[in-house]
Amino acid sequence: MTKPLGRRVTMAAAISALILPFARHKALAAADQAPASATPLVLDDFTGPGGIATIGTRWAGFTDRVMGGRSNAQAAYDVIDGRRCLRMKGRVSTDGGGFIQLALDLEMGQAPLDASAYAGIEMDFWGNGEDYNCHLRTTDVRWYEQSYRATMASKPEWTTVRLPWSAFTPHGLTTLLNLKGLMRLGLLGWMRDFDADFAVSRVALYTA
Repeated sequence: MTKPLGRRVTMAAAISALILPFARHKALAAADQAPASATPLVLDDFTGPGGIATIGTRWAGFTDRVMGGRSNAQAAYDVIDGRRCLRMKGRVSTDGGGFIQLALDLEMGQAPLDASAYAGIEMDFWGNGEDYNCHLRTTDVRWYEQSYRATMASKPEWTTVRLPWSAFTPHGLTTLLNLKGLMRLGLLGWMRDFDADFAVSRVALYTA
């Protein structure tokens, strides 16, 4: 039995939700952990029931396909090297599009997330050696092509990745990143032709 990853993600056109049967997979190596934050705000540690994130929202998986693109992907909860995680794998194609994405709404109680007390985003990330993107949307974003973007490398082992706010650059807008108005976080295979395979087992905001 499969379960949808999210309730909805709003874009300029309809999007396709992705589901995949729960599976197990062993990664190639153990985790490479960074020092723990003093008081992180955990957005999701993937231990909640029914796919609900720690902050009470749900992840959604989608591709560029019904917007004219040809990328394909599957997304599901998985276990890699003993860690429950959310995994997406597929083929990113720039033929008419160029992305696959896992997205988490950050609105809590219909209010944007205030991240001004934190230094950036920290996640336990696994991948196939390719580079992936992390995108943020805020209350200043008015169009689906607008976002604040950072790129991160991946390894076929669990690695703690930290992205300070300074790593995010605006695209399609000139407004500085509004840390008091975070609306959505996205993890993407992005804008080049390649085979994507990545997973996340924890995502949090960390302090300096």
